[in-house]
Amino acid sequence: MKKVILTGDRPTGKLHLGHFVGSLKNRVELQNSGEYDMFIMIADQQALTDNARNPAKVRENVLEVALDYLAVGLDPTKTTLFIQSQIPALYELTIHYQNLVNLGRLQRNPTIKTEIRERGFENSVPVGFLTYPIAQAADITAFNANLVPVGEDQLPILEQDREIVRTFNSLYGDVLTEPEAMLATDEKSRRLPGINGIDEKMSKSLNNGIYLSDDTATVREKVMQMYTDPDHVHIDDPGRVEGNVVFYYLDVFAPNDPRVAEMKEHYQRGGLGDVTVKKYLIDVLEGILSPIREKRAYYETRPDEVREILRAGSEKANVVANETLKKVRDAVGINYFDKEK
Repeated sequence: MKKVILTGDRPTGKLHLGHFVGSLKNRVELQNSGEYDMFIMIADQQALTDNARNPAKVRENVLEVALDYLAVGLDPTKTTLFIQSQIPALYELTIHYQNLVNLGRLQRNPTIKTEIRERGFENSVPVGFLTYPIAQAADITAFNANLVPVGEDQLPILEQDREIVRTFNSLYGDVLTEPEAMLATDEKSRRLPGINGIDEKMSKSLNNGIYLSDDTATVREKVMQMYTDPDHVHIDDPGRVEGNVVFYYLDVFAPNDPRVAEMKEHYQRGGLGDVTVKKYLIDVLEGILSPIREKRAYYETRPDEVREILRAGSEKANVVANETLKKVRDAVGINYFDKEK
């Protein structure tokens, strides 16, 4: 049997190059390998945990994320694309798992602690946000996922999901599949910096990203704003490649390119200007983004077709999740009126 992969994105904005190299490109490769059953979730319910007072932001971006999925090559005939809120079984699974986790364990999760601090929640953290690892365990186990692509910063949450699975299985029998992490092999691709500096991760909330839907002029403008080497004032000055966002991007998007190797050597000895390097990066990015942009434009004129893809995918996902929920109910012993029992 094929292994099952579950992954997804929060619909809080359009997807950017960080998403592309960190996950989307790999998803397309995994999909096209034919070796996996893939479920890709638009996690609108999870996005509402810190956007409940602005649901329009989430609702409007569901279609935007779907457009980005289709634009990069995710194929609904090979991959199940669905909306989290349309799978009722996930809510009941979450309730079952909540009884297996104590409050202190949730509060100690380093990823959750970091995100609470970054969002300034302090003592006003929404319960739904705090219990995100439990809801994620429901998402993963509902589809019997063996593999979950995650960044290193998300590993503590996945480990807590694994704990939930082990606890459930020890209490009720071997019912749930314990997931494993699937990390990106290229370290640089795991954390693409924003255009404003090597220490800032590309992020929708920081508004420092290049989006898959950006037009040519916007891409050019953003690349020209990129942080390079502040000491490289004149063309003849020797420049630093380390910490230089432009060269970081060239390493990620044009790996093993001999022209990039030549430019690095030239830049370091002096005589190569930042504008020349940035123009080369623009050409590289346009080679990647142009076909994505073209495919996205096709689907933008067909919103009903995109909605139908999501409806059909959600319907398929519901069937699988309901099968898992029945097994959980049977194991706990609360299928009181099931005629088959």
